[in-house]
Amino acid sequence: MASWALSRISNLQKHLSPNIPSPKGEGLVKISPEVSEALSLGKPVVALESTIISHGMPYPQNLETAKEVEAIVRQNGAIPATIAILDGVPCIGLSPEELERLATIGRKARKTARRDIAHVVATGGNGATTVSATMFFASMAGIPIFVTGGIGGVHRHGESTMDISSDLVELGRTPVAVVSAGVKSILDIPRTLEYLETQGVCAAAYQTSEFPAFFTEKSGCKAPCRVDSPEECARLIEAHNSLMLGTGILISVPIPSKYSASGNFIESAIQKALKEAR
Repeated sequence: MASWALSRISNLQKHLSPNIPSPKGEGLVKISPEVSEALSLGKPVVALESTIISHGMPYPQNLETAKEVEAIVRQNGAIPATIAILDGVPCIGLSPEELERLATIGRKARKTARRDIAHVVATGGNGATTVSATMFFASMAGIPIFVTGGIGGVHRHGESTMDISSDLVELGRTPVAVVSAGVKSILDIPRTLEYLETQGVCAAAYQTSEFPAFFTEKSGCKAPCRVDSPEECARLIEAHNSLMLGTGILISVPIPSKYSASGNFIESAIQKALKEAR
């Protein structure tokens, strides 16, 4: 608890004195006035990624979805901080105009993982942040919670291709709690959970003992641990931060039953696509 309090005090000093040079490079980052004020006052802030806006769906559905997600965060008493890079400047918290600009840029924005951040900034480009880049910037700003759809993971046949999402490595080194609908269904979920264990990442499932799979409630994989209430989630995050474990936390909330697709149907479609791709 004491370490977390010291972190909040340090964060408060940073926002009250924004011109003081920082060893973490925050001077390169633009934090919106609303997000900055919320962090300074210790109010809850939730980080949001932006790849879903640029690459997830076409305009104007992407803008409508982004606004709806931000509205849901506000309705639940927190301040949304959508993260993106615009004209080479990492932005933590987008104005309505910036949100619309990113939505209209769409796929012309670079899909930006941690690997790509320096190049997008150095070239003055526009970047939509993935899970790994969003976690990086959220941690830099002192935002402890990040909400997304599905995280990346180990791809099928990853033992041969070494195709492993940087999301997993980021979870292993960046202390941000990521709330998602689980691992994307197209991935190798058992190997993804093994990789998270190797990285020392606490992977919890919310109100279920089975790890969810994004489109579906069930994956056939047992969740490493279970939490059943917001209070249990808070205690888990508090214990993690107080112990300074240095890794992220993954809390997977299954998609509601009324929106869930059949696991067998999704898997058969994936297998058909993989066969056609080969």
